[in-house]
Formats: sequence, structure tokens, C-alpha cells
Amino acid sequence: MLHHVELYVSDIDRSHAFWTGILGRIGYEENGRWADGFTVGKGEDAYLTFVQVAEKHRSRPYHRGAVGLNHLAFRVATRAEVDALRQFCIETGASLLYDDRYPFANGGEDYYALYVEDPDRIKVEFVADE
Repeated sequence: MLHHVELYVSDIDRSHAFWTGILGRIGYEENGRWADGFTVGKGEDAYLTFVQVAEKHRSRPYHRGAVGLNHLAFRVATRAEVDALRQFCIETGASLLYDDRYPFANGGEDYYALYVEDPDRIKVEFVADE
């Protein structure tokens, strides 16, 4: 079982606003905060840690098409929750991906999902369980 994931980010304040905002809507809570980072989790599930990247590494941008993390996917209970997350993203100006094909961007009507980018362009997916 996965214990945690740690991600380095370019701007800790922007990432904090994005991640605590969107994950808070699906039951995640901030359970740690310090000058250069924060942690969010949901009960006994694995947690996510976000850390401000060191200045010496800041010039190397992230790209999900390169070696490394492509995206994080979260399961939510209902299609209505996915729709509510999309509305939250619209209201907060988050970058929606594949919105012209929402909510079936993955190709089938049995896979109801939202795709969005975080401030560093990490793809985040929310898929309905139902």
C-alpha cells in the first residue's frame, strides 16, 4: 500500500491554494504546514507532501511528457462530485484539460472524469466510481 508521495513545486503558496482547495472538496485535509511545504491527507490513506523546490533547481521546469510523474488520479464517489470539482476549477481559474470532451475525454461513456493542471502543470485526474 502506498504510504505517501512528495512533490517539489515552484511556488509553495500557489500550490497550497490549488491543492488544499481542490482536494478539500473530496475530503482531504491539510495535516501539516511549515515554511517550505505542507501535507494533505484523507484518513488513513496515503498522503501528499508538497515542498518548495530549492532555488538551484528552479530553472528546470516540470514536463509530464518527460521521464517522471505523468499524473495523479483520484477516485470520487459520484459523477456529481466530478461536476462540482469542474465548477470549482472554473470558478478559481484552474487550467482544465480536454474540456471540449468533458466528461468522457478518455473515450468511453463509462469513464466519467475531469482533468486539470496544477500551477506547475502536473496533470490531476478525478474519476467517478459510479
